[in-house]
Amino acid sequence: MGRQPTMALSRRDVLALGAAATAAALLPGRAFAATPTGVKLHGLSAFGDLKYKPDFTHFGYVNPDAPKGGQMNFAPPNATLNQSFLTFNTLNSLVLKGDSPPRTELCFDSLMTSALDEPDAVYGLLAETVTLSPDRNGFRFNLRPQARFHDGSPLTAADVAFALKLYKEAGHPNLSQPLRFMTDAIAPDPVTLDLTFNGEQSAQNILSVVAMPIVSKAFYTANQFDASTMTPPLSSGPYRLGRVVAGQSVEYDRVADYWGRDLAVNRGLNNFDRIRIDFYLDRQAAFEAFKKGDTHFREEFTSRVWATGYDFPALKDGRVVKREFPGEKTPDMQSVALNQRRPQFRDVRVRLAIANCFDFEWTRRALFFGSYERSQSNFERSDYKAEGLPSPEELALLEPFRAELPPETFGEPVMQPVSDGSGRDRKLLGKASTLLAEAGWKRTGDFVVNEKGERLRVEMLAEDDGIVRLLTKWSENMKAIGIDASIRQVDSTQYEQRQSDFDFDFNLLHWSIGATPTADGLEMLYDSRMAKTPGQRNYPGTESKAIDALIVAAGKAKTRTELVTALRALDRVLRARLDWIPTYYLANHRVAYWDMFGFPEQKPDFGFPVETLWWVDKGKAAKIGKG
Repeated sequence: MGRQPTMALSRRDVLALGAAATAAALLPGRAFAATPTGVKLHGLSAFGDLKYKPDFTHFGYVNPDAPKGGQMNFAPPNATLNQSFLTFNTLNSLVLKGDSPPRTELCFDSLMTSALDEPDAVYGLLAETVTLSPDRNGFRFNLRPQARFHDGSPLTAADVAFALKLYKEAGHPNLSQPLRFMTDAIAPDPVTLDLTFNGEQSAQNILSVVAMPIVSKAFYTANQFDASTMTPPLSSGPYRLGRVVAGQSVEYDRVADYWGRDLAVNRGLNNFDRIRIDFYLDRQAAFEAFKKGDTHFREEFTSRVWATGYDFPALKDGRVVKREFPGEKTPDMQSVALNQRRPQFRDVRVRLAIANCFDFEWTRRALFFGSYERSQSNFERSDYKAEGLPSPEELALLEPFRAELPPETFGEPVMQPVSDGSGRDRKLLGKASTLLAEAGWKRTGDFVVNEKGERLRVEMLAEDDGIVRLLTKWSENMKAIGIDASIRQVDSTQYEQRQSDFDFDFNLLHWSIGATPTADGLEMLYDSRMAKTPGQRNYPGTESKAIDALIVAAGKAKTRTELVTALRALDRVLRARLDWIPTYYLANHRVAYWDMFGFPEQKPDFGFPVETLWWVDKGKAAKIGKG
């Protein structure tokens, strides 16, 4: 989940049915069908071979000889779990309660870790090897005996088993939901962990589980797990929490004697001695801090600022660099949810009418300075975006649900309307008015009302002045066709709480589900069960047997071709139902940084973690007075 910017809505990244379902899905027990069982493996990949062999020394996208040292004052562009960009009141990021600071994950190790130049590969971190059981529902991990917590105590299989069971019972929903298929976690000895699953899990489910942070059994036996607390939990990763000023700043200090510093998966990473994050409630104040050099790296999400604001002395004299880096080769979702738990939004004609009030062409010109492209899908920038007529393979997944699905599902994928760019396209607004009338909303004076005389109200939720600017024209167009539209700006804490409790009419979300979407990630956004699960991202309240079946089909895919087929079919359904209204996307990262860093020029395709991948170049830093 990414940052919620002024002009590129991005929040809390981060960063996974009936007779027809049985027909659509592969049979259970086929996870990692191409992966041998009974053999110790150094990594796992959902499809195909691993890029890196057992004796690899470092990932190809790092500088293995990157120097250690220095400090990066960092403005995080994304976050995960309960993390907030604007403030924090807890250091516990593992539960739903409270707001924690971004990057607490740097303090924890996991069983395995991702390779950012492969779409679905993980390699051993705490685990030296993993072995699949013959039925592919069991995984035996051999842990590295040298693994240690920061207090010097050993990190053992008992800690891992404890952590996973704890998350399943009481963890943040993003942790607990993937673990619902886990039937047991057993530690026969300090370096052996056995995980078993019930056979209903997706082929990619284990990729979510092995990436979870591992906590200390001793610590959370003595301390309450779900407490909102400023006491840092005992951790084991490359960084530990340093100086903390509640709600204002947090520092992560590199652990010089980190037990895993020489592992192949860590070599060339985690180079800064200290990473500091400052929190600003006001976006302009955050930008001023960057201009002064109090912040060293910033990703710019406000088109107006990117186009006109970078004219300060440090940029003109070369001390600050402004440039773009390629975006990730991962699906991009930037959409609006209309909360169908509220009856006025259950009719797709109402949702379509509201979508017709969004004038992207005007917004692109007037607010985006010509940047951004129109989103048509929740899988933009990927092969999962549906194109043309459904293939025979897609139709095989869709046909069992023809009676449930809109007819448009079976033709060319639904496209969002193109306006005349005037800001008030009469043709589109006329169509919107007709749709409302067809849905039973009649114009009476300034407003449309239903048969009970109730107005059609839409409260648009925002937590940022820039988002208010973005929504203003959309709101005005809704008012023009008789919708009682308003914008409600709230503080960060209230915004998060209302999102978690599904207490809104209209909400924006920017989300990345990874290059190889897992069933767990898809379920968080689209599965029927998640419509009633607080803290999940099924903001529209979608409940659809067809969508649930397609998620299962995606999860059971044993080849990338099967995954692409299932997700293209899912895309057709989402676009026809208009559960989410796609808005826009940006192809590149727009960043500015003080010219004090070294980094590999070739960015990895599936991530951009500058805080762990870059390093301080002492010569550059000294030249600009940052040495």
